Amino acid sequence: MKKVIIGILAVLSFTANAQNRKVSEWVSSTETKPWQEKKLNGVKKDQKAVEIYTNKSLQKIEGFGSCFNELGWTSLNQLNVKDRENIFKELYSKNGANFTISRMPVGANDFSRDWYSYDETDGDFAMNNFSIKNDFETLIPFIKSAQKYNPNIKLWASPWSPPTWMKYNKHYALNKVPSVMQQVNNGIQDNQLVKEGTDNFIQEDQYFKAYSLYFKKFIEAYQKENIKISMVMPQNEFNSAQWYPSNTWTPAGLTKFISYLGPDMQSLGVDVFFGTLERGNPTLFSDVYKNTEVKKYIKGIGVQWAGKEAVSTIHKEYPNLTIYQSEHECGNGKNDWAYAEYSWDLMKHYFLNGTSAYLYWNTSLLQGGVSRWGWTQNSLVTVDAQNKTYHWNPEFYVMKHFSHYVQPGAVLLQTSSQSVDKHRNDVLGWWEGNLSSNADNVLAFKNPDNSIVVIAYNDQETPKELHLKVDQLEVNPTLEAKSFNTLLIK
Repeated sequence: MKKVIIGILAVLSFTANAQNRKVSEWVSSTETKPWQEKKLNGVKKDQKAVEIYTNKSLQKIEGFGSCFNELGWTSLNQLNVKDRENIFKELYSKNGANFTISRMPVGANDFSRDWYSYDETDGDFAMNNFSIKNDFETLIPFIKSAQKYNPNIKLWASPWSPPTWMKYNKHYALNKVPSVMQQVNNGIQDNQLVKEGTDNFIQEDQYFKAYSLYFKKFIEAYQKENIKISMVMPQNEFNSAQWYPSNTWTPAGLTKFISYLGPDMQSLGVDVFFGTLERGNPTLFSDVYKNTEVKKYIKGIGVQWAGKEAVSTIHKEYPNLTIYQSEHECGNGKNDWAYAEYSWDLMKHYFLNGTSAYLYWNTSLLQGGVSRWGWTQNSLVTVDAQNKTYHWNPEFYVMKHFSHYVQPGAVLLQTSSQSVDKHRNDVLGWWEGNLSSNADNVLAFKNPDNSIVVIAYNDQETPKELHLKVDQLEVNPTLEAKSFNTLLIK
């Protein structure tokens, strides 16, 4: 009887909250006026309102964040302590962007200072010479600076390249530098070039065991620094033969490696996700996941870049599998509003196809955004090293419109004016260069505290009135031209 009464009271409380909802906050961002608090000017009923179905939940949201890489830290280190602390506070505190999940590399990546691994002693299968000494200069202070503002940040890691002695081609890269970047020399020889769709990791048991031990040593070394890594993915972009640290695997090779990695990570309480998948072919994942011995170790999947073309199929086939958007597409270094608009379309696509977490790539870069190996990319923050100043880029505000308001444990909600299939076609149209002008630009989430977050983009060149219905509440905010908007409804 007591449980029944509690249940009735909970229903009555929910009903009362639903009937008394109101817009608690409204924030708007345009290219020239980011993160402006707005107020509603009256409310009118409208039969054509977009209805937010607060009782129709989709996937649970785990959070938002970016990556800790070396050039992120070295760029921030150009600033004075006060400015650097203000950036970390804005990124990781609840009053700021409230990032709750972050990614980090295992060894060198395309935005590290140079090539390195944690053990370059050829044949050191026992990992006697394993060391994270390099990371004390960059990644460890980077992560600890974030932990000051969010000590519970969830951290996951993936390698771009194993130690070179574990690779058939004995080089950190697999390809020559593109001709447009010939000012950079990665030193690879013709006989060291590797093709996609091959296993460049040496397919022998002693190497699999050693590499799994390498992961284990990495987790334990970071634990000693009070940094907990809760999940790993075995390889970043395992189909990509790049001119910077990278490595190719086949599904068969990954299946074999995960059979070693899974038990070692399980013994440490660390999850294993499949990834990161950067191709539109879902069988690259399913060919591994169908192996029953390996499947039990795979708790989710990381999808990025062209993997966006596979995410809908993966979600349909495995609706209970956790999906991370593991690396937001990195742009061209211009950090302009057009790419912020594209970022919005990417986020819509991923969330409407089952994604639970969304990760940006470069947290911070120097002006120009050029990597060690010549690739120019976007970042949330740009640092002017000469003048010791910084500024936030448009994509930061797109991320913040989500991450500041959508709490870990929230759920995506269905709405009356959107369908997953319609959205998917709209976004695929964008990839083909034909973004539909009437694409749905509203996403809605329900937080664990029962508050509703509505995020909308007005892609028009003129202001537009948005008609929303949330339970018994109807509101009609006028969205500025080309503006991102978040409404918090309690």
